[in-house]
Amino acid sequence: MSRYSEKPLSFDALKTIPIEARGGKVRVEDFAKPYSGGGVNAWIETLPRILAGDSFRAVVDSIRRARREKRALLWGMGGHVIKCGLGDILLDLMRRGWVTAFVMNGAASIHDFEIAISGQTSEDVEAVLPDGRFGAAEETGREMNAAIAQGSRDGIGMGEALGRRLESLAKPAFAPHSIVYGAYQNSVPLTVHVAIGTDTPHTHPAADAGAIGAATHRDFRLLCSLVRDLDRGGVYLNLGSAVVLPEVFLKAVSVVRNLGFPLAEFTTVNFDFLQHYRPKVNVVERPHARSGGRGFAITGHHELMIPLLAAVLVEDAG
Repeated sequence: MSRYSEKPLSFDALKTIPIEARGGKVRVEDFAKPYSGGGVNAWIETLPRILAGDSFRAVVDSIRRARREKRALLWGMGGHVIKCGLGDILLDLMRRGWVTAFVMNGAASIHDFEIAISGQTSEDVEAVLPDGRFGAAEETGREMNAAIAQGSRDGIGMGEALGRRLESLAKPAFAPHSIVYGAYQNSVPLTVHVAIGTDTPHTHPAADAGAIGAATHRDFRLLCSLVRDLDRGGVYLNLGSAVVLPEVFLKAVSVVRNLGFPLAEFTTVNFDFLQHYRPKVNVVERPHARSGGRGFAITGHHELMIPLLAAVLVEDAG
């Protein structure tokens, strides 16, 4: 016999209901279907119409609709996307008409610039940080800062300035793998957004803080122009930037609305292998408050999810 004075609650009078009356959010017709061939799009249609399966399909549909209706398709990216070797995938989408502009944080632009001039990037930070060699690559700091300083004098943004520099600096063997170079060659807008001190070129002796600030601010203003075209059906994708681009994007949304331009009923997507707070609220949720539209969070490794998304779009275009 229990020594507790409190006795377990009796369930004898508990009311139950029939399962048919209760219903269910998950139904057999929503289940995944075995794949029997037919290509990537056929495989996508076998995914369960539940949670991420349904969300991924909705993202694809939104991108298709934006392209069909000639609305903006803005692809934002952090450095990890470039380090995972996905530049060729995104450049192919650009050439096929699935990109209206690229948006980069500083890290993405650095890795991409190094690919163009050297065919390699990404330091072993733990090996070089102890003696202060981290971020000390001479060509990267010298050439990126020279490009930015000249671009600032000429009244162009950071992304365009870096692309222009690569036109004469990129090695022929590596240039085709650079998004910055490819976008510049095809006159596709590419903006770069930095915070002073976050990127290794800022420690180089040639760094000109005024030029960096002016160039990245011009790119912010250009991004605001691009964001206007998200209205009524555009798509903004944030690929792996956890802080800088989500903050920049949200401010661009606010600026566009503050200036009186309509901005509603568009789609935002955050692709990352971890769902962080800032992309969740600044990309997926807040831009749609009282304005329609939808935001999606797709979790998975960039080196798997981005090629999968690209394959669906390329096959879809036939």
